Amino acid sequence: MSGNTFGHLFAVTNFGESHGPAIGCVIDGCPPGMDLCEADIQGDLDRRRPGTSRFVTQRNEPDAVKILSGVYQGKTTGTPIALLIENVDQRSKDYGNILETFRPGHADYTYFQKYGIRDPRGGGRSSARMTAPMVAAGAVAKKWLKEKYGTTFKGCMTQMGELSIAFESWDHVSHNPFFAPVADVQALEDYMDSMRKSGDSCGARIRVCASNVPVGLGEPLFDKMDADIAYAMMGINAVKGVEIGAGFACVAQRGTTHGDSLTPAGFASNNAGGVLGGISTGQDLEVSIAVKPTSSIITPRDSIDVAGNVTQIITKGRHDPCVGIRATPIAEAMLALVVMEHALRNRAQCGDVQHVLPPIAASI
Repeated sequence: MSGNTFGHLFAVTNFGESHGPAIGCVIDGCPPGMDLCEADIQGDLDRRRPGTSRFVTQRNEPDAVKILSGVYQGKTTGTPIALLIENVDQRSKDYGNILETFRPGHADYTYFQKYGIRDPRGGGRSSARMTAPMVAAGAVAKKWLKEKYGTTFKGCMTQMGELSIAFESWDHVSHNPFFAPVADVQALEDYMDSMRKSGDSCGARIRVCASNVPVGLGEPLFDKMDADIAYAMMGINAVKGVEIGAGFACVAQRGTTHGDSLTPAGFASNNAGGVLGGISTGQDLEVSIAVKPTSSIITPRDSIDVAGNVTQIITKGRHDPCVGIRATPIAEAMLALVVMEHALRNRAQCGDVQHVLPPIAASI
């Protein structure tokens, strides 16, 4: 009822607040017998964590994960896996001035109206910090999917503010703080420096994809693979738009070009983004998300206080001038959780299906 659990067969219950003692999650439904240790999870957390460059929040959290249960002698037992990440660099005093006011673009007003009380420290439960446990859970899902099906996940930034980022190579993504698929990121660095100096923020567009996805995942009606992907992506803080495959570009396409032709050698294109009729085709799942500009900025903005009086507010503290910079590993994790859920679901219902036609290649 409270919306803190994602998934059913691979259920991830998220807990904690941005400035509480710790955050974490409980994973229920992970298959037993998989080798698992903190190191399998820490790599993705390190990619997401704050304080890694001058272009993101300088909150210095190591995000060191601890496995509290569900693993014995290095293997998953099939029982709930509890993951804990301690908060060690909170500065709650930075939020003292917003206790009685509502920050534009934040969930302050809606939380207060819904619950009658709110935790103003770093946004509390609505903080983007709550994505860290989902990244941890996604790392567990990634490991199982890779071992079982060879499925892999990758993502990159394709636009920041007004700057489009041309794709050069996936090899560049891990070598710059923007997850940009280009060798030269000087223009992005200059753009972010000017954004920070101006006291403003910008949005970003992120591309994420999954390769070697089994054919047949997803349902034909309410639990479509692409519908669940959109649901998952919209659950990420600050995401305001999701596209699957060609996305909104399909409006300008014709039926003669949008439909992905099938040949014995493979699919001729992938405008569908790896999903037809809600069911995976075996092609790459292709997803793009739009991340809004960071709402926490030092430029004064009009608002009201809890008594309804007009006021102005400046958000102090340490914040990302573009929250999309750290969104790539988060989007990868959420995509992995969706694929994991549907893989377990398909194994339960259709594991004995005999296939007359072998899967065709993802592309020609």
